[in-house]
Amino acid sequence: MSPLVIGALLCTTTILFLAAGVPVAFALALVGVGFLVLFEGVGSLGIVAETMFSSINHFTLVSIPMFILMGAAVASSPASKDLYEALDRWLHKVPGGLIISNLGACAVFSALSGSSPATCAAIGKMGIPEMRSRGYPASLATGAIAAGGTLGILIPPSITMIVYGIATETSIGRLFLAGVLPGLLLTALFMAWALYTAKLNGYSRAESRSFTLHDKLVVLPRVVPFLLVIIGVLYVLYGGIATPSEAAGVGAMMCVMLAIVIYKIRDFKRIWAMLSSSMKESVMILMIIAASELFSFTLSSLYITQSVAESIAAMDVNKWLLLGMINLFLLVSGFFLPPVAVILMTAPILLPIILSAGFDPYWFAVVLTINMEIGLITPPVGLNLYVINGIVRDVKLTTILKGSFPFVLCMVLAIVILAIFPEIALWLPNLIMGPEII
Repeated sequence: MSPLVIGALLCTTTILFLAAGVPVAFALALVGVGFLVLFEGVGSLGIVAETMFSSINHFTLVSIPMFILMGAAVASSPASKDLYEALDRWLHKVPGGLIISNLGACAVFSALSGSSPATCAAIGKMGIPEMRSRGYPASLATGAIAAGGTLGILIPPSITMIVYGIATETSIGRLFLAGVLPGLLLTALFMAWALYTAKLNGYSRAESRSFTLHDKLVVLPRVVPFLLVIIGVLYVLYGGIATPSEAAGVGAMMCVMLAIVIYKIRDFKRIWAMLSSSMKESVMILMIIAASELFSFTLSSLYITQSVAESIAAMDVNKWLLLGMINLFLLVSGFFLPPVAVILMTAPILLPIILSAGFDPYWFAVVLTINMEIGLITPPVGLNLYVINGIVRDVKLTTILKGSFPFVLCMVLAIVILAIFPEIALWLPNLIMGPEII
């Protein structure tokens, strides 16, 4: 049996496991072990424990639970309410300003929390009813929040960028920098669409409320400290003062302390809930990392990875056609799998192909991440769609999907812009850290 046929069987089996509802980590591990035993014998089991352990035996991985704890501290406090209120007060005079303030709140909160579902839930609970009460249609209100929630996996500090860096052995600091300008670009495209559709359809300017300068300034002291934590984390990281793990640890401690001091979260049960939720999410991600490493080892051991790469290289197609095929593959993968799983499963296979075609790995990380963002607001999995549907149960899922579709087109446009102008992703890393010789 040829490696490509084995690969097709392995992928089909994996899809069947996932479709049956088996958790991602267990599905990848079971398929990986099963195919190893089937084609290389029972003796291959001796490598399983060592492979899984070595994949998570990296100091860099400490940054994942720390950044998750940082996000949990923010999500468990009323910071999202204050952030939303602050932006609403400053932007209420702008046509479509309420949508723009919601998108801005999503961008900042998702960067703080690093969680797309948490952002949708936190901002959506306040923003969607407010937008609908001021004359915005349910489709636009829900679609904007669903799309805005995806920004956290691109704007640093990003868990998916850390996972990509570990999977491809690339610089996490450089990956964070590569996501800054594309993240701002995507936010600007979202806001531009919101402004255009608001002016085109004559939606409310939300001028029924007016705020004095005092009203605008009074809410900032509760929001600014959290923003300063992000700036501080990025400064020590890019200033060479600390490693990603050390910066994440300090950032997590500062956010927890701010939640305790500013919002007086001193009840043991609330603090324990914050820690336990962080632990559960961290263990889930680390389990996926370990299982994905075993899955990748199986692909490599059975010569599947090498055969796929050789087959694509043998096609001798234009590099832009190749990029289009890869984007389509990533897009479809994102429809069914969470971003972390897609990155861990595909990045090691695709990176050699990308490099051989002359593309930059850090630029590709941004393109891959935007594809994963699209997957978060498109069915059948579309996690953000279901989170929003759970918040506003009177709005049909099809209505939310209709409202999010223009934002999907904004993401596709962002990928096209990045393909034409890759410097958008590469300029800042090269400026701060210097060009990297690949």
